[in-house]
Amino acid sequence: MSFQIPITIKEAIENVRAKKYLLPSIQRELVWSTRQIEKLFDSLMRDYPVGSFLFWHVDKSRVSEFTFYEFVRNYHERDSKHNAKAELSGYDDITAVLDGQQRLTSLYLGLLGSYAKKNKYKRVTSHGAFPRRYLYLNLLKKYFSEEEADLDLEYDFSFLTEEEVKGKRESPPEDYFWFKVSDILDFRKHSEIGSYLIRHCLSSLSEDKAEFASETLFKLYSVIHEQPVINYFLEKHGDLDKVLNIFVRINSGGTTLSYADLLLSIASASWKNRDAREEITGFVDELSDNGEGFNFNRDFVLKTCLALSDFPNIAFKVDNFNNANMRTIEENWEGITHSLRLTVNLIESFGYKRETLISNNALIPIAYYLQMKGNPTNFVESSQFQEDRKHIKKWLIGSLLKKAFSGQPDAVLRPIRQIINRNSDSFPLQEIIDEFKGKDKSIIFSNDDVEALFDNRYGNAYTFSTLAVFYPTLDFKNRFHIDHIFPKSLFNRKTLLTRGLSEEQCFDFIENVDSLANLQLLEGIPNIEKSNKEFKDWLHETYPDTQARNAYMERNFIPNIDLALENFSKFLSERTKLMTERFAELIR
Repeated sequence: MSFQIPITIKEAIENVRAKKYLLPSIQRELVWSTRQIEKLFDSLMRDYPVGSFLFWHVDKSRVSEFTFYEFVRNYHERDSKHNAKAELSGYDDITAVLDGQQRLTSLYLGLLGSYAKKNKYKRVTSHGAFPRRYLYLNLLKKYFSEEEADLDLEYDFSFLTEEEVKGKRESPPEDYFWFKVSDILDFRKHSEIGSYLIRHCLSSLSEDKAEFASETLFKLYSVIHEQPVINYFLEKHGDLDKVLNIFVRINSGGTTLSYADLLLSIASASWKNRDAREEITGFVDELSDNGEGFNFNRDFVLKTCLALSDFPNIAFKVDNFNNANMRTIEENWEGITHSLRLTVNLIESFGYKRETLISNNALIPIAYYLQMKGNPTNFVESSQFQEDRKHIKKWLIGSLLKKAFSGQPDAVLRPIRQIINRNSDSFPLQEIIDEFKGKDKSIIFSNDDVEALFDNRYGNAYTFSTLAVFYPTLDFKNRFHIDHIFPKSLFNRKTLLTRGLSEEQCFDFIENVDSLANLQLLEGIPNIEKSNKEFKDWLHETYPDTQARNAYMERNFIPNIDLALENFSKFLSERTKLMTERFAELIR
């Protein structure tokens, strides 16, 4: 390994664009946020060191032996977050980046690309949820006011959409002038900067602003075109094992690289018949796209690989990620993916999705059990497995509500795996309950536990699992909504006062409208029809027959009291009693 003559950012970016710099399959993908990228550019402008890089020279004669990936240029949080596989002719040497990928990708995005992250006010699937943003630099001010100043930043870099920039330019020019950072690459000499400042009337502003604009733009030009800030070491050894050891040694001491990243790195180097990176990242996306969507990641899939391959030690430790284990996972890959697909289909049939599945690790014992049963393809539908599904659902709900997989999940996974090994004919719900009885990971509910469940409210991640206890026979193939029994739209001060309630009662009603005791699971169409009708009126309109109405009330734990809006407090109290009395029976 030798230290090389430093190069400029422009040279490095041109090498990335020309595919002279690529990523080996052992590298992880982009994990930096827009804020981290903005801070990197700020550091460069302030002449802060940004660390050295480690490159690996691969001779053209050996390029075909390895898999390489391109840098992400236009990152999209939903549609384009994976690195594309590089198509290489094999006629040229390759420089692979072993350390510094996040920084180089950030420079590439800022100078030549874009970053599309989700707008927090839009649904994932809606149009315009991921607007394309480009990196801009404010040429007029470091910040707008003392209150708005970011003490970590001196220069005002920001990822903005073109619409946002256009809107800001309609404001008074003394506030800001957004310069698109990628445009700096178009300048070839200093005189062009002066022309730009004149052309955009920045030289005619007040003396301090004109001076700041000029100094800032000249500084950006110098940082990108002139200063050799990319310091790097070059490793020329061709042995992949040595390169892998260097990579692990460099990254295992950091905090941003997870053990799952290291495992994927070793899998990429160890698998012989599959591309580990493409298989695993593609499978993660496939699983996450099921139903209304889930939030699975590589950590979850790789952890499942360790558990379903029956390795005695399933901890995320570098020592456990040896070549032999990775080859075993490759051999078991078809069976592992089959088990996970079946598991996700099963929990989707229970009504779970991204927002309500609090712990991905809770699915691993289910996948292990289905693997032990041979992954029956009709498991989700067949009446043959009805009792099995019932036991799995109760265990899943109990483990989620008792947060059994928080802290150290291995302490739960290993014993359950042993129990399933001994009892693979049917899901061993009672054996699992007995194993953890009296321990931290127990899924037995005390009176205090049950009482605490009623602290869950509308919008809480645990609310669906709590309600699911009370609706064990619902067919979730039909979409169910969490419905306010007494419509929330009626709970405003003006409406309540007209009903003769006191100020204190108004406050109490509004405070408790989202309470668990005012929630039920209702099919989508009936929920839409129910809409903002008063509950008492809707109940009698929907169930005019007394017998049918009583059956609905029993199914939904509706107390036999006056159901007028004014009686809301008593309704909450009585329904809480009914639900509490039945909870222990339903969860067992």
